[in-house]
Amino acid sequence: MSVIDELTSELARLPGIGRKTALRLTYHLLRQPAAQSRRLAETLVALTERVRPCERCFNLTEQPVCPLCADPRRDATVLCVVEEASDIASIERAGEFRGLYHVLGGRLSPLDGVGPDDLSIGALLARLEPEGVQEVILATNPSLEGEATALYVQRQLAGGAVRVTRIARGLPVGGDLEYADGVTIAQALAARREML
Repeated sequence: MSVIDELTSELARLPGIGRKTALRLTYHLLRQPAAQSRRLAETLVALTERVRPCERCFNLTEQPVCPLCADPRRDATVLCVVEEASDIASIERAGEFRGLYHVLGGRLSPLDGVGPDDLSIGALLARLEPEGVQEVILATNPSLEGEATALYVQRQLAGGAVRVTRIARGLPVGGDLEYADGVTIAQALAARREML
């Protein structure tokens, strides 16, 4: 196998990158100055060597504790539980949430061999009392596995002093009812609120 084929195969393993796009990227890299390709390679090596999970929330960081956990302005009494570290960026982009996070590291998926012990649920439970957490917001994805994960975590927290909430689901702003699926419409109706 040639180096071009090897790089194309590696790039094709990335999410959202098919074989044609991987080949196009490979040829793009070949047209760039060698220094640019070296910088890319060095950055990839640095990424794998320096980035690790935060000791507290499991977000990805180069420090022992991520910048969000280290920020004293964040509300430590509210914890938002997400599946992956990339979900934090989506929530932060909205600019509304000022609490802290906890990354599960995936979602329950028995078909893929992912059970409760494969996620950081134990670490989540261990954080609650020492950190004075009063509310846990479950922000898993609205997929079958995400719902199962949220339900499992909710059951683990049941009976405790912590309030457990779930992010709302429904129609996006600018969305048309005509294009929404039945489950989304049903969830939007169930989560309706008073107009003030």
